[in-house]
Amino acid sequence: MTETIINLDTVNPIEFFGVNNRKLDLLKKKFPLLKILSRGTQIKLSGAPEHIETAKEKIDLIVQYMERNGDLSANYFEQILGGDDAEIIDNFVEKNPNDILVFGPNGKTVRARTANQKRMVQAADRNDIVFAIGPAGTGKTYTAVALAVRALKNKVVKKIILTRPAVEAGESLGFLPGDLKEKIDPYLRPLYDALDDMIPADKLGYYMSTRTIEIAPLAYMRGRTLDNAFIILDEAQNTNDLQLKMFLTRIGANAKAIITGDPTQIDLPKNQRSGLEKATRILRNIDGIAHIELDEEDVVRHRLVKAIIKAYDKEKEKEETRYSHSS
Repeated sequence: MTETIINLDTVNPIEFFGVNNRKLDLLKKKFPLLKILSRGTQIKLSGAPEHIETAKEKIDLIVQYMERNGDLSANYFEQILGGDDAEIIDNFVEKNPNDILVFGPNGKTVRARTANQKRMVQAADRNDIVFAIGPAGTGKTYTAVALAVRALKNKVVKKIILTRPAVEAGESLGFLPGDLKEKIDPYLRPLYDALDDMIPADKLGYYMSTRTIEIAPLAYMRGRTLDNAFIILDEAQNTNDLQLKMFLTRIGANAKAIITGDPTQIDLPKNQRSGLEKATRILRNIDGIAHIELDEEDVVRHRLVKAIIKAYDKEKEKEETRYSHSS
């Protein structure tokens, strides 16, 4: 048996080990054949030399990430432990400071983390309208909001408008009982959450009160012309043809728009077709409109989300094959 001590002098050991040693427990789970102990700023590894070497390589990647970025969530810690080293270096460690989209509160940095998220950023830089299509957890909305916040901070636009179709509440919002904000906010919550990550609370409150940042149901876009704005339509799979056309024709001078959607999560009534599929098809070859597709490789949530998406995709392929053989 071999013993090795690794010093964590260049990073915050409390951040490395995590609250209640949560990240240390993830490290132990990843390397069950090693005895792993922590003391102060040191990690002691005991076990077979080949297992120690593999663990050291992963720990070194984590330290490199933390030296560049400061904090590291348990989710990303787990992804680095479980991922291919070359991919991890590309997606997590070797980051150009120019890749940062937004500096958020408490030193947080927001950036595109996967290949398709980076393509989404490039597409938004080069085009006025971007369709970003992919399953849940791929960072479509989060990246779109980061791009909008960057544009506002850099004075490229004067306001941000974030909108979603409030399908569960119905788009005839005037008929809702009670306070409208109370009824609609739950459907817009993911947009608020993204903004909270990127803008200090006091500044966000100011932006909201002055309508520099506006979050509203899609129905509220009707009849408006949106100039000098960065506009995001989230959950676009839940729009019909007329609603999506209405949104796209609101875009005014010096405006950019990102439309995100997941065709596998349509909540429309069965007698209504999603307008997203048609829009991405008929607008495919128009200059100034880009189309980015994200997949399970872009998932940045819990590691199991990627496996869940793959399982559902595989089942969908089986069902489509059975249907084609029976018809």
